[in-house]
Amino acid sequence: MAATQAFTLHQLQRHIKQTLYDQYPDPVWVVAEIAELKSHASGHCYLNLVEKGSREGVPKAQARAVIWRSNYPALSSYFEQETGQRLAVGLQIMASVIVTYHELYGFSLEIIALDASFTLGDMERQRRETILRLEEEGVMTMNQELELPAVVQRIAIISSAQAAGYQDFMKELGASVYRFETTLFEASMQGSTAEDSLIAALGEVADREEDFDVVVIIRGGGATSDLNCFNSYNLCNHIAQFPLPVITGIGHDKDQSVADLVAHTALKTPTATATWLVERMLQIAGWLTDAALLLRDATRERIHGEELRLQHLQSSLRHESRERLLRERTTIELAGRQLPERIEQLLTHARQRLDLAAEVVASHSPQQLLRLGFAIVRSEGRALKRVEEIDQADQITIEVSDGIREVRPEKYNLSK
Repeated sequence: MAATQAFTLHQLQRHIKQTLYDQYPDPVWVVAEIAELKSHASGHCYLNLVEKGSREGVPKAQARAVIWRSNYPALSSYFEQETGQRLAVGLQIMASVIVTYHELYGFSLEIIALDASFTLGDMERQRRETILRLEEEGVMTMNQELELPAVVQRIAIISSAQAAGYQDFMKELGASVYRFETTLFEASMQGSTAEDSLIAALGEVADREEDFDVVVIIRGGGATSDLNCFNSYNLCNHIAQFPLPVITGIGHDKDQSVADLVAHTALKTPTATATWLVERMLQIAGWLTDAALLLRDATRERIHGEELRLQHLQSSLRHESRERLLRERTTIELAGRQLPERIEQLLTHARQRLDLAAEVVASHSPQQLLRLGFAIVRSEGRALKRVEEIDQADQITIEVSDGIREVRPEKYNLSK
C-alpha cells in the first residue's frame, strides 16, 4: 500500500481551528440551557451549555463556554438588573458568542453578550405553560378548596435549616404568646436539585398527614432564577393536589410564582407567614373570648329566668295548696254534715231489702207450699222425690197443711 500524506496532531488541530475561524469570523447568537455554572476565584465564569434532546435529561448537544473576568461583572449585573435573577443552572439563555478552538482544550464558546429579553420570555412561557396545563387538568384550585382548620398549631415546615427565612419564621412564631408545634422537613430551596428535593419533602409530610394541620413552604428572598423551581409543573402539581392546606412564603415580592397560585394561601415572606399564623391564633382567641362572654351572659340569663320560674312555681304551689286544702276541708265538712242522713238512708234501704227478702223466703216456705195444696212424702224422715222410692219404702208419712199421716204404700196401692 502506498504511503499517504499524514497530518501531525497539531497540524490537524490548527487546521480545524482555522476552518472554524474562517467559517465564523464574527460573533453568533446561540440559544442553550445552562447545565453547569462556576464562578472561579480568578473572576472568570465557566459554563456548560446544553441543548436537551427528546428524552428528558439526555442532551442533544453540549459545549463549554466562558465569560472572562473583564466582561463577567458587567454582563452578570446587566442580566440580573434586566431579569431580576442571577445567571443560574436551568436558565435558557440567548448569548452572543465567539467560536473558539484551542489545540489543547478543544472547542469552546466565549460569551460576550446576553439577550435578557429572551430569558424573560422563556421563563414566562414556561410559567404560562405550567398554569395552562394545571388548569386543563382541573387541579389548579384543589388545594384552595380544602378547609383550613379553625386552630392551626401543628405545622410541617419545608425549608432549609440554614436559611435566613426559616430563622426569621421561627423567631416570629417564638415571640408570640401562642404555642405552635413545628416539624422541619429539610429541602434544597434553590438550584437544580430544588424541585426534586421539595417534592421529596412533600412526600414525607404526606406520609404523616394526620400529624399536621398545614404545610408551610418558606425561604428567604433571592433572585428570580433562585425561585424558578416554584414555577415547575411537577412541583406545582404536587402542591395543588396535596391533602393538607399549603401555605407559601417564598420571599418574592415582585411576582407570584405558580406555587403561590395553586397554594391554599400565599404570603410574601417567611416573616409575613409567621405573622399571619399568629394573627389567626389571635383571631381565634378573640372568638373564644367572645364566645365565653356570650356563654357567661347566656348562662346568667338562663339562671335568672329559671330562678324567676321557680319563684312563680313556688307561689303557684302555695296558692294551689291553699285552695286545694280549702276545697278538701269544705268537702269533709259537708260530708260530716251529710253522714247521719246518709247512714239513715243506707239503713232504711237495707231494712227494705231484708223485708223483701223475708217476704220472698216466706212465700217459698214449706208451710206456704202445703197451704197451696202441696204435700211432702217422707220415708224414715227423708223426703221422697221419685215414685220408685215410694215402691221401695215399707212405710211413709205424708204431710199436708193440717197434719201428718203415716201409711203403708201397699194398703193404698200407692206404688201403681
